[in-house]
Amino acid sequence: MVTAKVWVLKKHFEGFPKTSDFELKKIELPDLKDGELLLESVFLSVDPYMRPYSQRDMKEGDIMIGTQVARIVESKNPAFKVGAFVVAGSGWRTHSISSGKDLQLLPSSWPESLPRSLALGTVGMPGLTAYFGLLEVCKMKPGETVLVNAAAGAVGSVVGQLAKIGGGKVVGCAGSDDKVAYLKKIGFDEAFNYKTVTSLDEALRKASPDGYDCFFDNVGGEFANIAINQMKKYGRIAICGAISQYNDTVPQKGPYVQFPMLFKELQMEGFIVSRWNHRREEGLKALLKWVVEGKVKCHEQVTEGFENMPRAFIGMLKGENLGKAIVK
Repeated sequence: MVTAKVWVLKKHFEGFPKTSDFELKKIELPDLKDGELLLESVFLSVDPYMRPYSQRDMKEGDIMIGTQVARIVESKNPAFKVGAFVVAGSGWRTHSISSGKDLQLLPSSWPESLPRSLALGTVGMPGLTAYFGLLEVCKMKPGETVLVNAAAGAVGSVVGQLAKIGGGKVVGCAGSDDKVAYLKKIGFDEAFNYKTVTSLDEALRKASPDGYDCFFDNVGGEFANIAINQMKKYGRIAICGAISQYNDTVPQKGPYVQFPMLFKELQMEGFIVSRWNHRREEGLKALLKWVVEGKVKCHEQVTEGFENMPRAFIGMLKGENLGKAIVK
């Protein structure tokens, strides 16, 4: 009999999540049936999507949603060997039982020298979000200028590097001077701290006087309202997230986008990466290759200890992480 620790959503978030909104519990897992396997979490992911999705999909008392890299510690399923590592959507728990149906084995080409936690970041869902959002939604072409906000985060930092690989010019913004320095280190052409500029409008114009062909938007809100007016004719906007609005108790109001959309003939499209699940292997293969070759750099903010899951989640929503936020 295995005892699993789990974090449950004790109370739906009102405004910014608090540690008191979570509760740590223990549950006894039954013995394995034929076809099942026992997973032990090694790395767990905390991501911005958990904030709106918890409101939409979860009831109070449910185990928090999320993805982890887990080790198979017992198996009654011939397709999965003990000791193998998988990506599992098991939520915030230390141990879980799986039928194997929704598990993804780490690629066989995964180098021993590469942290397996990257399967939750650059070589995982956030990396795929950057890959398909830039190539399929923004449809970036060589020579174009790409704007990325929340650019030092798990998705934004990959978007900028993929745009450089594709022959684009990249402008990124982030919320601290350290993050701006990191963006320049990984190859962004221009980067600025949106919290310290006197005018966001002027900072965007200075970074790219000719405007922007592509805008990869992770933030929404006021930033997007200003940026849309600096798009070039026929520009493309990929709406990946709206982290500036996730914790609002009162919805933000316009301005409205119709005039710039109309006069510049812009395309704006929201997307969720699962649309390209049928091309997942293609994306992961490309991302893993670029990471191994050193063309895509990765940074992780690692928090030690399962008991610190809520703290890591709240810190990520506050923008305390550089790159991908992971719990080990």
